[in-house]
Amino acid sequence: MLAVRQETAGGPEVLKLVETDRPVPNVGEVLVRVRAAGVNPVDWKTRARGFYYTGQTPPFGLGYDVSGTVEAVGDGVTVHAPGDEVYGMPRFPHPAGAYAQYVTAPARHFAPRPRGLDHVRAAALPLAALTAWQALVDTAGVSEGQRVLIHAAAGGVGHLAVQIAKARGAYVIGTASTAKHDFLRGLGADELIDYRERDFAEAVADVDVVLEAISGDYPLRSLTTLRPGGTLVSLLPLAEPVLAAARERGVRATRIMVEPDLGGLRGITELVESGRLRTEVATVLPLADAAEAHRLGETGRTTGKIVLSVD
Repeated sequence: MLAVRQETAGGPEVLKLVETDRPVPNVGEVLVRVRAAGVNPVDWKTRARGFYYTGQTPPFGLGYDVSGTVEAVGDGVTVHAPGDEVYGMPRFPHPAGAYAQYVTAPARHFAPRPRGLDHVRAAALPLAALTAWQALVDTAGVSEGQRVLIHAAAGGVGHLAVQIAKARGAYVIGTASTAKHDFLRGLGADELIDYRERDFAEAVADVDVVLEAISGDYPLRSLTTLRPGGTLVSLLPLAEPVLAAARERGVRATRIMVEPDLGGLRGITELVESGRLRTEVATVLPLADAAEAHRLGETGRTTGKIVLSVD
């Protein structure tokens, strides 16, 4: 099969399309013919530094977001069969190698692809949508009538978090540049703040949940927007001063690490099929252009996801 691999850490130029052995599914695993693979910030960070969650260094392949077709199943698999159309985020945070024509992973790392969603749009969903779902639904328990502040609301996770929070009946406040406000209003955001023109910590109060994805001084400043008993969920590690300040204020501050989640994927699928969740795809490139996809992603100027077409 063809796959994108790297022999050393470095810039986008280290990504090479090579021919390698097709994997074989083990007990409890499926072999998926990849039709499209999403590109995420964790991919280019891993390319440059290695798998900083698990310590692996090159050579390895990158990628987690997958949409494709089940080709074969290992012994004991009952949730999928050859020919099934599936999507998922296999093996995270361990190497999955989704920038390839085939991947193997535990069967329950995949769910049936949402009806009406093509492979490109399905591949844009899993990692970002599961991150938003596990942060807002599983961790914060967002419910109807709550006020939710989402930082970087137009980003890959942020634009999905806006929709998930709205689907649960929340009042959604987002931080984003003014140029992206119309896009976010179209997704259901109730209130928007241009972080370059207004201090969100002064403009927002009585929030139940903050989804934080920026770091720096944002976590500490975000605590001031929470009402007593509120929750700050960070996608990045939280320093002890932030945790101490949260305890003093009587609020909860926690960090989430996304993980493969069949139940979460099923919840996301339900929202997609009911028309309450859509993903924005910024660019589609062929598998051979993975390096260009990373260059584009690292500019930080895209709205929505970058996807590699493996067909």
